[in-house]
Amino acid sequence: MAFLQCEFHSDVLGRACSMNVLVPQKAATQIGMVSSGEDGRAEYPVLYLLHGLSDNHTIWMRRTSIERYAAAYGLVVVMPAGERGFYTDMAEGYRYWTMLSEELPQIVRNLFPVSTKREETFAAGLSMGGYGALKLALRCPERFAGAVALSPVTDPRSWFANGERPGMREELTRIFGSEERIVANGDDLFTLADDLLGSGKPKPRILQICGTEDGLLQENHRFRNHMEKIHFPGYCYIEDAGSHTWEFWDHYIQDGLRFLLDKEA
Repeated sequence: MAFLQCEFHSDVLGRACSMNVLVPQKAATQIGMVSSGEDGRAEYPVLYLLHGLSDNHTIWMRRTSIERYAAAYGLVVVMPAGERGFYTDMAEGYRYWTMLSEELPQIVRNLFPVSTKREETFAAGLSMGGYGALKLALRCPERFAGAVALSPVTDPRSWFANGERPGMREELTRIFGSEERIVANGDDLFTLADDLLGSGKPKPRILQICGTEDGLLQENHRFRNHMEKIHFPGYCYIEDAGSHTWEFWDHYIQDGLRFLLDKEA
């Protein structure tokens, strides 16, 4: 795999941005890792891999072996910086959702050998990034075939209604505006799932994973229960011992890649 640290300009955000990108490379002398490149292949499947609230675009490379895991599938992995914006067009601030969902894929296609096929385009992330991955799948189902959400934020409305994150109230208001705006702005995952189910649009496969000791477990249960209640096709849920840690995410991103890319999984 080739590892590229990319600085690019976003017209949507009006400033310079960063992303790390893994690209398959055919190599004959690499020790300890199988080459992931293919002769004559012009395009590879692509995964948009999103970070959590306290991290940035470097974190997946620093905390996991995502390069080795992706190499087994000949997969381009795009890891963009999303700041603390919840991958949302903020009520007061930047349009992170528009950048992520519309601008970034076009930039990636222009710069890297990625497939434009729906069946070869995926999203994944942890915590805040899990929320972003689910939103990509549910709001852009014509372009994303599947998503993996590790310990995801699933219910930001409850953070307003129940005061679950009292220390973040001011920041959440800048991001989402209000509980009502979350629905009106297309940022409520429950409403997105309902609307997509009732439409004629394709349905992405979704894998949601959470640890039994995770602080986000209750809202993960709420989203799981909702997806099972509406019988969303291709939806899977895994719960296992663990908490909001990189040990958990490093382990389960491997299950996520199998879910998305193994034809027999």
